[in-house]
Amino acid sequence: MNEYGGPDVLKLATDAPDPKVGPDFVLVRAKAAGVNPVDGKIREGSLDGLFQTDFPVIPGWDVAGVVESVGPAVSEYSPGDEVIGYVREDHVGRGTYAELVAAPVRTLGRKPATLSWTEAAGLPLAGLTAYQALAKALVVNEDDTVLIHGASGGVGTFAVQIAVAKGAHVIGTASEPNHDHLRELGAEPVTYGSGLADRVRRLAPNGVSAALDLVGGEALEVTPELLTPTGRWASIVDPSVTERGGRYVFVRPDPHDLASLASLADDGRLKVSVARTFPLAEAAEAQRLVASGHTRGKVVLEIG
Repeated sequence: MNEYGGPDVLKLATDAPDPKVGPDFVLVRAKAAGVNPVDGKIREGSLDGLFQTDFPVIPGWDVAGVVESVGPAVSEYSPGDEVIGYVREDHVGRGTYAELVAAPVRTLGRKPATLSWTEAAGLPLAGLTAYQALAKALVVNEDDTVLIHGASGGVGTFAVQIAVAKGAHVIGTASEPNHDHLRELGAEPVTYGSGLADRVRRLAPNGVSAALDLVGGEALEVTPELLTPTGRWASIVDPSVTERGGRYVFVRPDPHDLASLASLADDGRLKVSVARTFPLAEAAEAQRLVASGHTRGKVVLEIG
């Protein structure tokens, strides 16, 4: 894209030069790229104050592919290795909606062997967000009762599975049509909206020991009253959570966390649901679908 705007600013470039591979970079031949809500925010320019933007911009932060070559300082990977990545830098310009992706080695991990290319491409950003919130910020374990607001969404689905894998008792808020899906993942579902606090108390009379907010709004208001006296909570949506005694989580690339997610996937404890795939040339349609909010599972671009 050469300017901010709606999905139509995305154009397929057939003559883009191959990206340069710096000393600490890995050149990845992409097989698939995940499409996330943040991609649309970047396209619209709403994150311009947070990230420097270098036009023309190749969107995308999630990738799964094969190592093509490595920079001279890289010893972790070799050509032919299968990798996944949350390829986020501190500026926006060279993204993952591309056949070739130059990725800092710090953003990559090895692809889970049990996942397809499209499943693997849907894992990094949303999976890391859930993992870093639960395993690092909240340090969830088998003694916890965990409340997850927005449990059926992209991050929420991973959060439920990670919390269950940690041995926690999980309560997840979702609309009625998604309740069976949450039960399949191991969570007890509750409907969000008016009366939420009372419904949660019926499932956890003594309170919840940990809570993760993935939606904001009402969740920020009701969560403090649902916590045990030593309960802790975090939000990925609203930084004001820190003023209420919680923690704000902003996901970051981490190869060790990617390895933990890959291990969970290969052990069968973490599944990636792919709602729909698109060819690279239809990236605009893929972003429209993600923006609609009417998908359960990841939207992924198939490349090459």
